Order: sequence, then C-alpha cells, then structure tokens
Amino acid sequence: MASQQQYPPSLPQLLVEDAVRASLLEDLGRAGDITTNATLPEDATARAVLSSREAGTICGMGFARTAFTLIDPSLKFVALTKDGVRVAPGDNIARIEGNARSILSAERVALNFLMHLSGIASYTAKFADLIAHTNAKVCDTRKTIPGMRAFAKYAVKCGGGSNHRFGLDDAILIKDNHIAVAGGVAKAILAARAYAGHLVKIEVEVDGLDQFEQALSVNADVILLDNMGAELLEKAVKINAGRAKLEASGGIAFDTIKAIAETGVDYISTSKITMAAPTLDIGLDIVLT
Repeated sequence: MASQQQYPPSLPQLLVEDAVRASLLEDLGRAGDITTNATLPEDATARAVLSSREAGTICGMGFARTAFTLIDPSLKFVALTKDGVRVAPGDNIARIEGNARSILSAERVALNFLMHLSGIASYTAKFADLIAHTNAKVCDTRKTIPGMRAFAKYAVKCGGGSNHRFGLDDAILIKDNHIAVAGGVAKAILAARAYAGHLVKIEVEVDGLDQFEQALSVNADVILLDNMGAELLEKAVKINAGRAKLEASGGIAFDTIKAIAETGVDYISTSKITMAAPTLDIGLDIVLT
C-alpha cells in the first residue's frame, strides 16, 4: 500500500492574526495591563526567552510572533525553531527584545496558543510514532474546541498526523443515523452520489462485515470501520482488496493503535489528539544582564 503525499502544514496569516487579535482584546479588557503599567516605567526595555519545560513537538510559533508584534511592532521576535520540530526540556524556542511593558502584556496570549497547539502536535506525534512502521496515518475528527478547528488540525499535521474533513461541507460522511433514516447503507450511498458533485468524496460508517460488503457493492470511496477489533479489521482489509480506502475508528489508544495499524487499514481516526491532548509546558523568562 503506497503512502500518500500530503501538503505541508500551513495557515493563512489572516486567520492567525484575527484569532490573536481577538485573544489580546479579551486579555487587555477596557484598561489594558494595569499590573505591568503600574510597576514598570513606560520606557523600560527587556530581553526574554521562550523555552520548553518538557519534551514535545512545537506548534504555534506564528501565533506567538503575531501576539508580540500586534502589541508592539517595534518588538524584535527571533524564532529559534519552527513548527513541527521536536524539542527537549530546556530548549529555547524564541527570543524577544524591546519594550518591557509590551513583552509582558503579550506573554499570556502567546503562551496560550503555543502551549495548546504544541500539546496537540506532541500528542499526535506520540500516536504517529507508534504506527510509523506501517502505511497507516493517524487522523483527527471534527471534535475540536469551537472556533479553533483550523488551528487544531494544523497542529495535528505538525505532529505528523493527517486531517479528516474540516466541516460538514467539504466531504460526505454517512454515519449510522443517516443510514437508519435513509433505509440502508447502499441507499444512503447512492443518494449521496446523486446529490454530490464529482469532486466530493463519499465515506460511509459501518459496524459489521454485512454493512461493509454493502458499501463495497456500490463503490464507496472510503469506508469507516467503527469499533471493530483487529481480527475483524484484518478480514475487512482482505475482502476490500484495495478497492476503497479504509479508516478504523473507536477505541483508539496508545496501547491499541499499533495492532490496528498492522491490520492494513489506511487511516485511524481519533478525537483524542484534539480533545484529550495535554498542553506542552512552555514558559517565558526575562533574561537579566
């Protein structure tokens, strides 16, 4: 089974800037950073470093840079690494120099994005490492924090994962409730094909080999094998014989993903990489000279 080439992770800068601007406005409130403004002279300058306190995969450098430069375009932000790079505890990932008030007022927003997105990238990388010897790819779902989906999916790619659909409008995924109302797997797929344009892929979720064979009989593009054990997945892969792309989902964990990948499925989807990932501990420290 040949692996598929993927586009490199990327985000439109306008999306990043809008999200960071909204977060800065939320943090600054109506009066700005009254703690920093009360304790530091207006013309005070400082140097700071962003560093990782634990091992992980970095994601969100563009968000951090944008947080500092939106607060104060005169700040000098020097990235020492880039998204998708793995770091060790104590590694410096960026330097910031300039007005001290500006640095401290942007600190929390920069760290919030960095820690959250690096956490997703790091968690994804742990899953991806476990199946690196296979052709299977770990991929995300639509279970993301509202308003953060594009960024979470970007972080998944930085961690070595793949993206599932971004929303309800970019691919058809027929699930059990659609099948129940439509009157069966084949009927649902045929109706979807009659509705969709030729560029829209059709995926269907099945929970047994009987439904699986129905999906194959009407040429589904992708078949999601829901909550099937490794033995059943192996049977499905053999029956499929390369006709449709196969995706396994349900019960995905660090101790199960290897066996699932070794059955020969193409994709393994899990909401854990976006919904259960712990943040990566990253800090900002003022460098005293």
